[in-house]
Amino acid sequence: MSKGELTRERIVAAAAPLFNQKGFAGCSMQDIMAATGLEKGGLYRHFSSKEELAAEAFRFAHARSLRTRTDDLDPALSPLDRLRAAIARFVESPSVLPGGCPLMNTAIDADDSNTALRELALEAFTGWRRRLAAIVREGIRAGQIRRDAEPRQIANTLVATLEGALMLSRLEGTRTPMRDAAASLHALLGSLEVSPSARTAERAARTMKK
Repeated sequence: MSKGELTRERIVAAAAPLFNQKGFAGCSMQDIMAATGLEKGGLYRHFSSKEELAAEAFRFAHARSLRTRTDDLDPALSPLDRLRAAIARFVESPSVLPGGCPLMNTAIDADDSNTALRELALEAFTGWRRRLAAIVREGIRAGQIRRDAEPRQIANTLVATLEGALMLSRLEGTRTPMRDAAASLHALLGSLEVSPSARTAERAARTMKK
């Protein structure tokens, strides 16, 4: 990696927590200059604008958040247990960056005047929902989740409930909304689960048809 690439990465790593804490409007280039020790010309040598730097900072922050909360779920777990593990990670793992969840912060901070950040936040939410929906579909194929379950609907419910609970927890300064959300989501997953006896009966019925 070249010296320029290393400097660019260092700038992004320093800027990410600042944008996450202060928001796009609240974080100035002077803040970033102070954090990196670079002059304005040094920053603009690597980034054409504050908007470009903010976008890279979000990508950096979101990637770190994914590693902590949703990546590397044990593939040996059943689909339902992977969903339960994803809920537990979100509830129990604090944000890796000062300021809390970068996805929620950016979604709230980005308005119609900053379409780049808004699109990045939407893309991140869509990717999260897609990954959860894929696990639900896997569970349906495996006969562990009811066939009438709607993967998109379940994924949206998981994402919306967790992010909403996180906002309430931050406002109240207590983990109670997060724990309540986890309990409700675990109850939802329990209602979708096909019992082992029902799975056995279904397999037997399919075998007889053959």
